[in-house]
Amino acid sequence: MGYGLLAGAIAAEILATTSMKYSDGFSRLWPSLVTGVGYLVAFALLAQALKTLQVGTAYAIWSGVGTTAIAAIGVLFLGEALSLAKVAGILLIVAGVAVLNLGGAH
Repeated sequence: MGYGLLAGAIAAEILATTSMKYSDGFSRLWPSLVTGVGYLVAFALLAQALKTLQVGTAYAIWSGVGTTAIAAIGVLFLGEALSLAKVAGILLIVAGVAVLNLGGAH
């Protein structure tokens, strides 16, 4: 159940962050509302997930997967450049989350 809640928190955070890009500095109503609601849902679900998951592991997964997904969305859909440094950074994030999970963080 905890990982399902965490997945929902990640999805809400990705939606909120992507909507923030389209809010044009919070000058557009609907993307701004989606951003606010998305972050509220993300934090509420993360808080519920932390009832059963360890905070270090849950937060690492939440932030790592969210960061990786947002970077991919930026490159695939928003025209952001993909550099070797960006790829290396994403791989390091994924590796760090994997090490936390394999290293007895359960």
